[in-house]
Amino acid sequence: MLKRMGHPKSTGVEVMFKGGVSEYIGALAQETHKTEAEIITLALQTGLRQLWRERILGRYLRGEITREEAIQAVGIDWVELAERQHQAMLEDLEWAFRG
Repeated sequence: MLKRMGHPKSTGVEVMFKGGVSEYIGALAQETHKTEAEIITLALQTGLRQLWRERILGRYLRGEITREEAIQAVGIDWVELAERQHQAMLEDLEWAFRG
């Protein structure tokens, strides 16, 4: 089920809620004018790329691969983002333990 969020002068952004996978697929297919098979294929490809990227970045942050290997595998932007997030997490932990 789709629910229009916001004010009467809304931009038309709709949010999916309490729907299953088939509702998401149907809505995306309708909005993008793609078949459900194309939506499923895109979702699988997107998910696999994300899982691979997370695997590579995790290996880098654990010291299993070098920074250069991580950059070659996922790109410098993702490596730098992971480094910033990791540093922020370490700072949060340090703050929490001092607290």
